[in-house]
Amino acid sequence: MEEKKNQTLTDKIWNLFSSIKLAVVIFALIAITSIIGTIIEQNTAPEKNIKLIGKLFGDSIAPALYNAFDFLGFMDMYHSWWFVALLMLFAANLTVCSIDRLPRIWKLVKEPVKPLTAEQLKNLGKKEIVLKGKTEKIKEAAGAAIKKAGFKFLETKETDGYQLYSEKGNYTRLGVYITHLSILLILIGAIIGIFFGFKGFLNLPEGRTYAVAFAQTGHLTPAQESEMEKIIEALQSVDGSSLKAAQQLGMEEQSLKLKMKRYGIWPLGFSITCNDFNADFYSNSDMPKTYKSWLTITENGMPVKIDGKEIQEIEVNTPLKYKGVTFYQSSYGLTPGGGENSVFRFRITPKDGKTEDIESRFEGSFSIPGTNLTGKIEDFSPALGFDQSTGKPFTYAEQMNNPAVFVSFYENNKRKYGGWILKRYPETWKLPEGHVVEFIDLWGIQYTGLQVRKDPGVWVVYLGFIVMSIGLYIAFFMSHKKIWLRLIEEKNSTRIIVAMTANKNRQAFERKIITLISKSIEGGK
Repeated sequence: MEEKKNQTLTDKIWNLFSSIKLAVVIFALIAITSIIGTIIEQNTAPEKNIKLIGKLFGDSIAPALYNAFDFLGFMDMYHSWWFVALLMLFAANLTVCSIDRLPRIWKLVKEPVKPLTAEQLKNLGKKEIVLKGKTEKIKEAAGAAIKKAGFKFLETKETDGYQLYSEKGNYTRLGVYITHLSILLILIGAIIGIFFGFKGFLNLPEGRTYAVAFAQTGHLTPAQESEMEKIIEALQSVDGSSLKAAQQLGMEEQSLKLKMKRYGIWPLGFSITCNDFNADFYSNSDMPKTYKSWLTITENGMPVKIDGKEIQEIEVNTPLKYKGVTFYQSSYGLTPGGGENSVFRFRITPKDGKTEDIESRFEGSFSIPGTNLTGKIEDFSPALGFDQSTGKPFTYAEQMNNPAVFVSFYENNKRKYGGWILKRYPETWKLPEGHVVEFIDLWGIQYTGLQVRKDPGVWVVYLGFIVMSIGLYIAFFMSHKKIWLRLIEEKNSTRIIVAMTANKNRQAFERKIITLISKSIEGGK
């Protein structure tokens, strides 16, 4: 009691952070808040989470609860100041706990094994074996048994015989501290990722170039949206350099970075262009089989070669990595506005001619080489279907699930025939004269949805998991073991007193050693 009264403020703080109770409380808070952060979708449009909260608590209070959660930082929980503070408190608690208990464990690790007195052997719960034979010979057999178990024994001559003693695995007591170190590494990696990393998206239209990626943000006023567009335009013009963009906008770089964080803008430091995008579907199905993007990285006005190639092909599970930024193929869709510069691509094979690839814009015309036929593009549908009762065409989806183009064919300025040419159905490509007009693509109307990630702390996290695996293996499957054998010479026999300690699974260790000694001595006779 007197000691507590005499404690300084430093001692009180140290005792608080070395408390296991504090660790339990902090860990529980991290777990509970993480559950909330898992249920509430992070960095998404407000409507989604308001709808979710409405299902859980009722539509009437959903907007108010959303505002409360948003104010508390739950919409971007893993970047909130209080979540980072919890991680740092947990790291501090773990560090102080380890430092506080380490000296005692270190003393056990470094203390060499020594011969024991009869009283000490008794207190350890000794086991005795009486065997016939000379002590010298039994000592050799017992020593061989200890070596077989992986111990290097020391020997002491006593008045009535010998004492053999050994230990191994003394450093395995540090396994728990290796695990503690791994947790700290994981926390450090997570914090590095929070402060210096980015997780967002980029809907990149075909033929367009971007030098920034985006994260979901809350509601923005018209003035904020206008300012955001100016910042994006400035960053686009300088390959995503925040310093050059700040100079162009006439503001401090730090002030620009704060605004970019508010608006969910992340400068890449280089530019990325979508050259093309394509989705393949399973036969007679709207289920996509694969979807791929062909991308080009540009830096300082020059295309960057990666693995010797300027154009990089990515698809699901095959991302593109450059300068610590990873682009994952995650979605696709039609560009809002339909793509002002979209181009129809056809592959034309005349009946008696050579195959040619041609391009044409909407309401444009193209010719069948070697003939008087001219095709005029009159309509387009990204997903064409036909009504079963009337046979009338209709568009059933706002994705390029079944793209089709309506082409009228003219000869000598007179319309001869026309019809829908479907990209996925070769039977629609053949004209009455035998010419083939294959609809390849409408380029420029789609965007590729890229998930963009930069996590400079990920390698620290990976290192933490490797260290954790080592620490857990040591902590659970290895132990600090000590063994003492006292051989007492008696008339025509030798009494063996065996004492052992192990900080894990002591009984199994004792059974193993006793069996080894008995077999070795019996075999040595």
